Amino acid sequence: MSIHITLTVISLLVTKCISEGTTPDQVHISFTGDMTEMAVVWNTFSEVSQDVTYGKTGSGATSTAKGSSEAWVFGGITRYRHKAIMTGLEYSTEYDYTIASRKFSFKTLSNDPQSYKVCVFGDLGYWHGNSTESIIKHGLAGDFDFIVHLGDIAYDLHTNNGQVGDSYLNVFEPLISKVPYMVIAGNHEDDYQNFTNYQKRFSVPDNGHNDNQFYSFDLGPVHWVGVSTETYGYYYEYGMDPVMTQYDWLKRDLTTANSNRAAHPWIFTFQHRPFYCSNVNSAECQSFENRLVRTGWLDMPGLEPLFLQTSVDFGFWGHEHSYERFYPVADRAYWNDPNAYINPKAPVYLISGSAGCHTPDALFTDKPWPWSAARNNDYGWSIVTVANRTHIRVEQISIDKNEQTVDDFWVIKDEGHMHSGEMRRANPGAKFPLQKCHFKDVACKRSLKEINEEL
Repeated sequence: MSIHITLTVISLLVTKCISEGTTPDQVHISFTGDMTEMAVVWNTFSEVSQDVTYGKTGSGATSTAKGSSEAWVFGGITRYRHKAIMTGLEYSTEYDYTIASRKFSFKTLSNDPQSYKVCVFGDLGYWHGNSTESIIKHGLAGDFDFIVHLGDIAYDLHTNNGQVGDSYLNVFEPLISKVPYMVIAGNHEDDYQNFTNYQKRFSVPDNGHNDNQFYSFDLGPVHWVGVSTETYGYYYEYGMDPVMTQYDWLKRDLTTANSNRAAHPWIFTFQHRPFYCSNVNSAECQSFENRLVRTGWLDMPGLEPLFLQTSVDFGFWGHEHSYERFYPVADRAYWNDPNAYINPKAPVYLISGSAGCHTPDALFTDKPWPWSAARNNDYGWSIVTVANRTHIRVEQISIDKNEQTVDDFWVIKDEGHMHSGEMRRANPGAKFPLQKCHFKDVACKRSLKEINEEL
């Protein structure tokens, strides 16, 4: 019996057994932004007060992290969300922690780690989760240090009154109770109650807005930024305020990060909907609610001009159920020379949305867009290696090909290199910029003006 089938059976049994009790389930950890801390979130189905005891493995000494509890109701089921923060952690140290007699462990990273590995993927379902077994196996083997999930979690967290979300998190509990699980919302996280299931199930670094759909944290050479594209995709349902709140925060965050390159030379963003793709289902790539994420519309500012102004280095996306790597690209101008990934003249983006869900392999157009460098529609996931302050490696692992690496590339930049200053001096593969603005499109005109001023 495969690991996935075994874990699925266990998950169903555990969910059934605990659905009337106070036994902690769905236990998972995440970064808080302070690397001497670790947040832990768990769930019960009855009201109970629970704390976390923790200490260095084998030391015998323990500390207590007070747990908070919050009841939330979805689909007629009352769940109790518990959260605690383990503080005062030492670097490069193994810890054991216990919640109501259930025992878990994790290991902290080193102080200011200059090298680490990250598992990156999007669009992974509870059913048909083709990559689940592989990700859990490699994570428990220590092949990466944390996870970034690019949205569309469980398909869907809220399905069957939230029980699919319960089962999904229980399947992954052996791994995500041990390895930090950093998430961002996708369109499938909209549960018609303003993303309640996503908001209640996950803890991320605080952004000052009591909203876990956007956040950032520093880790070694990289400033990581999680961005919600769903504020754009659902602006007609939830209004413009979430779009503008995130954008104002994001502009401050990226501006600060860009001025702090001496400490963290790389800026990585991760979001669900991509700016670019070359899949057959062009509605996903070119539909209005997806294009406005990049370009904006009327008074709604798009994200690409801000990414260019602040010299974002990498962007990781999901949504398309495939893998696609792009040449450095800025407003559809691109650089595809042999040294394109050495001191890139624009952000490097890639889609890693092929982890596995209810749809078959995604199809690509017969002819890729000129800024598309590599495409693969096998089920799989990505491993991002932060090698040091100047070198980043990305590998795409194919489940269909027995975990063979189907794409492998490096991005290299000199200390102090930022692409924004290089764009006008370079010769892209298309005239920069190509974007044309509707005469009523205030956001588009403002974006082009800001690009020209910044560059």
